[in-house]
Amino acid sequence: MAQFDSTVYQNEYLPDGGTDVNAIVRVGVSDAGSAGSDGAAGEIIIIDCSGSMGQRSMLAARQAAMVALDNILDGTYFAVVSGTHEAYLAYPIVQSGPGMVQMTTRTRREAKDAISRLVADGGTAIGRWLNLTLALFNSMGGIVTQRHALLLTDGADEHETPEQLDAAIRACAGRFQCDCRGIGTYWVVSEVRKIARALMGTLDIIPDPAMMAAEFARIMQTSMSRGVSSANLRVWTPQGAQLLFVRQVSPTVEDLSYQGQPVNPLTVDFGTGAWGDEERDYHIAVRLPAKAVGQEQLAARVQLVVGEQPRTQGLVKAMWSSDDSLTAQINDEVAHYTGQTELAAAIQEGLAARKAGDLSTATSKLGRAVQLAQQTGNHEATTKLRKVVDVVDPGSGTVRLKTKVDKADEMALDTASTKTTRTRQSGGNGGQAE
Repeated sequence: MAQFDSTVYQNEYLPDGGTDVNAIVRVGVSDAGSAGSDGAAGEIIIIDCSGSMGQRSMLAARQAAMVALDNILDGTYFAVVSGTHEAYLAYPIVQSGPGMVQMTTRTRREAKDAISRLVADGGTAIGRWLNLTLALFNSMGGIVTQRHALLLTDGADEHETPEQLDAAIRACAGRFQCDCRGIGTYWVVSEVRKIARALMGTLDIIPDPAMMAAEFARIMQTSMSRGVSSANLRVWTPQGAQLLFVRQVSPTVEDLSYQGQPVNPLTVDFGTGAWGDEERDYHIAVRLPAKAVGQEQLAARVQLVVGEQPRTQGLVKAMWSSDDSLTAQINDEVAHYTGQTELAAAIQEGLAARKAGDLSTATSKLGRAVQLAQQTGNHEATTKLRKVVDVVDPGSGTVRLKTKVDKADEMALDTASTKTTRTRQSGGNGGQAE
């Protein structure tokens, strides 16, 4: 049975007149089990079959999809979608009724046979692929309670309007999770990131088709290890308080603030999707009415809720003090993740400015990113930044833009911008599993 725990990292001391409380809440799950542990699991593989895929990428995509099938547990419901400027159900072939079948030796073999016949032809309309995926999950009614898709694309969404894609994303949000991968350099990072963020999935680039099979295997293995099919981060704040923001800050930066669903006037739920054996960190910021020195207050109660049952909680506290040595301290975890969040924004804004031809802003933003990457120990970001800029002085963030940058390196930096690192040492002020 899955076990849950939580730890809170913060400086709970506020100066006289202070109002804002910041905390990092680390939530962990262990012994989660396999996908489908608390209900039937469903997997849909969405393969870009547009003409731009070409022979090499199409061959690699077929092989990778077959590898993904090998990593789907028997008994899992699954389907394969072929995407062009239309969306087609490549497997199973159904005349009526549900559009997914359970994984067995026979259906795995049949699905591989169907995948082997896929060819590259036509355009790209990702919204239609998502709509078909949603329809397939919906065809199962309440049978499939854990829903995950893997989407591969190689190009821009050119054969539908942005409004059509946005409408499809809105329809799918909260209905299934979707990990997104781009192959090559002709897809648009911001476009696919929008899908991954809304559907609580990951985003990355596969720069070489030869890397695709291993990446598909890893994604499917991760999905199959998520025995907790769905959980909400539930945040309570006291009367008169303002919840400033809720962000996931590890393993990636994701702003959850605008995704909250009210439970009651003081409590908000934030969807977190499925969980395996893992830890995730959340930055919670609360503004309280100032109290007199010596008073204390509970600023927030943060719970992980599964099936409406709180499984663990962390308490965020506030205590007003006149002791500057206490109030002036910034908790290491809070400082670290504040820097990581700024790092993600600096990279994305710097690359956008570079693309727009605003070289001054690009130099400034990417220079700040180099500085933050060094300060927070984000070696992956540092390595990727050095492929886009020449670093003169990392301490001051002094850089020069490279005149020639490989498009794949630029996209790899963009997709990795939200990935964060942990502090070298962690210290908490309590928080325990319930």
